[in-house]
Amino acid sequence: MVLLLLPLGALLFAFFVLPFGLMLYESFFPSPLQITEGGPTLANYTKLLGDFFYMKVLLQTLALGAGVTLLTLIIAYPVAYLLARTPRRQVMLLLVISPLVVSIVIRSYGWMVLLGRAGTVNTWLQAAGVIDRPLALMYNWFGVTVALTHVLLPYMILTLATVIEGIPETLEDSAAVLGASWWSRFRHVLLPLSLEGVGAGCTLVVMLAIGSFVSVLLLGGSDTLILPLMIYQQVLLINNNFAAALGTYLLVISVVLLYMQAHVFRVRGAV
Repeated sequence: MVLLLLPLGALLFAFFVLPFGLMLYESFFPSPLQITEGGPTLANYTKLLGDFFYMKVLLQTLALGAGVTLLTLIIAYPVAYLLARTPRRQVMLLLVISPLVVSIVIRSYGWMVLLGRAGTVNTWLQAAGVIDRPLALMYNWFGVTVALTHVLLPYMILTLATVIEGIPETLEDSAAVLGASWWSRFRHVLLPLSLEGVGAGCTLVVMLAIGSFVSVLLLGGSDTLILPLMIYQQVLLINNNFAAALGTYLLVISVVLLYMQAHVFRVRGAV
């Protein structure tokens, strides 16, 4: 059994443990040239926590992840419920996963066509007389949130549908026979039993959202700066090890989210 796990262990070590280990090591030195000259320091980590600008970027990253996750959860839950309960599951499943076969770059460009000042949405609104001048729907947080919600929605739907499908439909029928309204059935039966899926879906989406790069780069503006974009700027323009510290912060946030998901949303495992 141990021998069978050796290829997987070697793969994880080569492409996960070793790169993150090197990143962590470099994060304790101000620049690549000082790795062999000076000793390790926490300057890169205190730089983020001690500067309002960098703290703002960190908070913007977390706020974007929370906002996108909340929107995807609200939209995905009814879709996931219908996917889990519909008899024509294959057709609907194909519709849900079909966006995943399209590149994120192509989907982001599609939203640029829709949300631009001369895009489809503004053109229709002006033609209908709703607005007099084009709305600023792109190069701001609105455009980034809409694009990321669309990109990450299938992950939330599939995660929730898998859990809801395992909940016996007879429990809802029994509650309905006893006089429970649809809201009572959702609140007291369906939602508590699907919290594992909610936790897993939210954790997956927020981790992907705070690590997003392409959609934010294409549809964001000068104010929509988040940690992945800052890491890109640090590596490309400044070439220092502050980017390694920012990557470590992202890794720590992801680990904390996974820990919370494993301990807060253990519904069935705790029974």
